[in-house]
Amino acid sequence: MNKLKILNDPIYGFITIPNSLIFDLIQHRYFQRLRRISQMGMSYLVYPGAHHTRFHHAIGCLHLMQKAVTVLRFKGVGISKQEEQALYVAILLHDIGHGPFSHAMEHSIVNGVSHEEISLLFMEQLNLEFNSKLSLAIQIFKGEYPRKFMCQLVAGQLDMDRSDYLKRDSFYTGVSEGNINSERLITMLHVVNDELVVEEKGIYSVEKFLIARRFMYWQVYLHKTGLVAEQLLIRVLQRAKELTGRGIDLPSSEALAFFLKHDINDLNFNHSVLNVFAQLDDYDIVSAMKEWQKEDDFVLKNLCNMIINRNLLKIKIKDEPVMHKTLQMHIDDFVKTYGVSDYEAKYFVFNGEVSNQAYEPKQKVINILYKSGKIENIDNVSVKLNLLPLSKTVTKYYICYPKEKVEMV
Repeated sequence: MNKLKILNDPIYGFITIPNSLIFDLIQHRYFQRLRRISQMGMSYLVYPGAHHTRFHHAIGCLHLMQKAVTVLRFKGVGISKQEEQALYVAILLHDIGHGPFSHAMEHSIVNGVSHEEISLLFMEQLNLEFNSKLSLAIQIFKGEYPRKFMCQLVAGQLDMDRSDYLKRDSFYTGVSEGNINSERLITMLHVVNDELVVEEKGIYSVEKFLIARRFMYWQVYLHKTGLVAEQLLIRVLQRAKELTGRGIDLPSSEALAFFLKHDINDLNFNHSVLNVFAQLDDYDIVSAMKEWQKEDDFVLKNLCNMIINRNLLKIKIKDEPVMHKTLQMHIDDFVKTYGVSDYEAKYFVFNGEVSNQAYEPKQKVINILYKSGKIENIDNVSVKLNLLPLSKTVTKYYICYPKEKVEMV
């Protein structure tokens, strides 16, 4: 009896929910959880407007997939009703496995389980609840469906995921350089031999897309302040898990306490664990950190205080790896100043690296369709584009340590 609802999105305007299955999936508690998972993690500490959620993003991706199906059908590409629905389901649920603040849990209290794997577990559970209506969508999501272009629309160089998050994140951060014309790009798509291609007249739109992606990574996703904030959050969760393992009872929600007390990995992340994971969101982490500021542990309370009050570590970005003696010098200074152990100091003084590649030619190729019918890899279109800088992996190195005269609680 569900009606076809219309949502008002600040990016695209009115978005129509195409059928009752999609409506029911959106209404499901697994999907509603995404309203409480931030799309950009800790980036709101840099860009105050970046409070949009994975729910916003998933609905936007659904809208773009509807556009893509309409465009391809208009161009004579055969897409059955079953395939159409499967595409909508696959893109709607592609990020359903994200944990609190999007990526922090993958590197702290859950070991070796990616959000893609958790998304697949959610989809398989929903498939049981919805009488196997998601089977084709799961096949597409896993990249196993023989019509390759459908898999590419969900996970490819020019997929609906990237087409939405670049435009959406650009809007909410106010970083206009990332604002791509996703609808024009979709209009330029075609299919040849069941593989996705871009018509020749869309080549500059592709170039703009790749340049915008590189810019957004360095300017937004890998912004040094957002980077240090996410690293602090990872260390908060690692320290909380460590203290819990020592028998210290930290105040937290039942769901968070479960992951602090148990070693969850890809071998034991089953459906019962999934149901606990489904109760976990950003609110669990923020409310826990507010309480953990009052704990006796020097490391935990100060890490939490840094995030809650945005009194973050200093971070320096370098083109060369950080020298060990430089890192050790900052560790020694911290130990001397605060009277803690080397081990505890390493929660506040650490180094790492980040890398960015706007175009991955070896993984997912972009093919250009000429009016003559000729198809050419975009790497070879050297007359019009220079993709070498975009396909090169750029790695930068960072070191984090406390600012001078920082007050510890």
